[in-house]
Amino acid sequence: MFNIFFWTPIWATIGIVFSFFDWSGRPIAWVAKRWSKLLLSISGIPYSVKGLDNLDSNQQYVFTSNHESAFDILLVFATLPYKLVFMAKTELRKIPFMGWAMILGKHIFVNRKNHKVAITSLEHAKISLRKYPRSIMIFPEGTRSLNGKIKSFKKGGIILAIQTGLPLVPMAVCGTIDVVKKGSFKIHPSPISLKIGLPIDISEYSYDDRNRVTEILRDQVVNLKSS
Repeated sequence: MFNIFFWTPIWATIGIVFSFFDWSGRPIAWVAKRWSKLLLSISGIPYSVKGLDNLDSNQQYVFTSNHESAFDILLVFATLPYKLVFMAKTELRKIPFMGWAMILGKHIFVNRKNHKVAITSLEHAKISLRKYPRSIMIFPEGTRSLNGKIKSFKKGGIILAIQTGLPLVPMAVCGTIDVVKKGSFKIHPSPISLKIGLPIDISEYSYDDRNRVTEILRDQVVNLKSS
């Protein structure tokens, strides 16, 4: 945990400096991958990914996964070979270094406490995605599971996928809950993995299908987790 607090400001500062020469968000995306791989290595946590062959390297996606631990973020950054940003709660913007880097990295912030503002944020995200193409990572549960059981999914990321036409990719993070518990600073190094399912073609669905798509997506994540 010391290394997380030590290296995060350093890597964030590197990304921030280089972002002044490239406003597309690429410097932050490059830094995020190196930062995550370094922290996993320092923590002694072996990681793996299965299902990358299900994806098109030239396609943008909305990646979705269950959420068990802070190490989920490191795992997806380390394993997904895409320019990746998160759909995150707006409060994260205020965190020194990390929040600044996320802003420059073109991450998408949503106000979870105000539905009207959240919908406006999704509209802005659509415009931003056209200007700066990138893939999005969301944890539809909204918060971490305390026991590993996958909770119900929120619809914000699913609606964004429907509105943009980006394929939804179900994924399952496995083993991260055994590495560190929520609220704990004690790390137990053990293998973690990311399982990637087949993308869901969202073009055949509309906004009115959002509940059905959410159910389909959750079922696929649950199946990946248990496989």
